[in-house]
Amino acid sequence: MTTQAEVIAIGDELTSGQRLDTNSQWLSQQLGDLGVTVKFHTTVGDDLQANTEVFQRAFERADLILCTGGLGPTADDLTRQALAAATQTQLVLDREILQHIRGLFARRGREMPESNAAQAYFPEGSQVVPNPHGSAPGIDMTVKGRSTARIFAVPGVPAEMREMWHDSVQARILEMLGQQRRVIRHRRIKCFGVGESDLEQMLPDLIRRGRTPSVGITVSKATITLRITATASDEADCLELIAPTVETVHSCLGELVFGDEDDELEHVVIRLLRERGQTLSTVESGPGGLLSHWLSEADERGEAFLGGVVLRGNSQIGSAEGDQTGRTGVPSQEQSVREMAHHGRQRFAADYCLAVGAFPDAGASSEEVFFALAGPQGLATDSAHFTGHPDILKERNAKQALNLLRLHLVRP
Repeated sequence: MTTQAEVIAIGDELTSGQRLDTNSQWLSQQLGDLGVTVKFHTTVGDDLQANTEVFQRAFERADLILCTGGLGPTADDLTRQALAAATQTQLVLDREILQHIRGLFARRGREMPESNAAQAYFPEGSQVVPNPHGSAPGIDMTVKGRSTARIFAVPGVPAEMREMWHDSVQARILEMLGQQRRVIRHRRIKCFGVGESDLEQMLPDLIRRGRTPSVGITVSKATITLRITATASDEADCLELIAPTVETVHSCLGELVFGDEDDELEHVVIRLLRERGQTLSTVESGPGGLLSHWLSEADERGEAFLGGVVLRGNSQIGSAEGDQTGRTGVPSQEQSVREMAHHGRQRFAADYCLAVGAFPDAGASSEEVFFALAGPQGLATDSAHFTGHPDILKERNAKQALNLLRLHLVRP
C-alpha cells in the first residue's frame, strides 16, 4: 500500500501572503522520489489552537507528516507546544541539546539568550533531528491516529531544512518504509494547438480517475501538459507501465505534441534549427518582444537565433524597412506582417524570419493577429482571433508563431 503524506507549513508570513511557501513544494518533490504520495498541503498561522487542530487532523489522515516552521525561540514559535498538546504529552528538557545550543552561541562569540532554551524542549517520547548549523533541532515523533503516523518537524529556514533532510530525515523515512517502499515516476508530455477540452476528447479515456497509470492535464499560458504517473516496486516497472500510455498519446495527438518534460516551444524550435544548420530572426509589432526574449534564452550560444526587431504600433509596420513591393496605400495587417517577415529575413540574412502582427487598438475593426514565416520555400501565414483571457494573449500568440515554424520544420 502506498504511504500517504501531509506537508504542513507554519507561519503568519505564509498565511498572510508575505512569503511564498517553497518548502512544501521541495519536500513534496523529495517525498515523491521516495515513492511517498503527498495527499495534503496545509498552511497554518502562528496560533496554538489552530496548530494543535492541524496536527490532530493530520494524524488521522496521513501515515507521514512533514512540518516546517515554528521551531524558533520567540513567542510565536509554537510547534513544540502544539505537538505536545496534540499528542497529550509533556515537554521535556534535553540537556545535551541545550549544551549544543549554548555551544553554537559561544562559537559565535555570543551568550545564549534565555529564550533559546525553549528550543531544547521536546514532546515526551520524541527523538531529536540534529541541526548541525542552526539553533533549532527538529522533532521526530511516532503518534497514534487512524493507525500509526510519523511526524518530522524541522525549521522553516530552507538551508537548514534541506540539510537536515539529507543528513537525517530521508534516511529515517527510508528505514520506516522498509519493504513497503514504492517508486513513483512521472512523464510530462507537452502539447500546443487546441483547447484543453478539445484535447481531452481526442484521448480515449486516458484522463479517467482511477486509471493506471494516471494521466493528469494542466494548462499554462496555452501550453497543455499531460502528466503520466505510475507507482511500482522499482523504476523499471514504472517506465514499463508508462510507455504504452505515451504511445497512445502520440498516436492520438500527432503534431499537437511538441516535447517532453521541461521543453517549451522555443527549445524545440532551436533544436530543430541546429539539427538542420539553419538560422532564424524575428520581427514583432505591438506590446511584445517575447519571441526574441524566449529564443535568446533558449539559444545562449547564438547558433540558431540571430536576433530580432520589436516595433511599436501599426504605423511602423509597413515602413520599418521600406516597402520594396512597389505597392501604394495603407497595407492590410496581413500584408504588413508578410512584409515584416520578408524584410526581417533580409536584414539578418537568416534562413527564416518569424513575424507577429500588432495587437488591435481599442475599438479596432480587426479581431485577428497575423503571423508570417519567410523562408527558403517562400512565405507562409497564419492568424488567430483574440479570444480567451487577456492575460495569456501575448504568450499564446508568441507560441502560435513558434508553432508555425515548428510544424514547417517537422513536416516532410
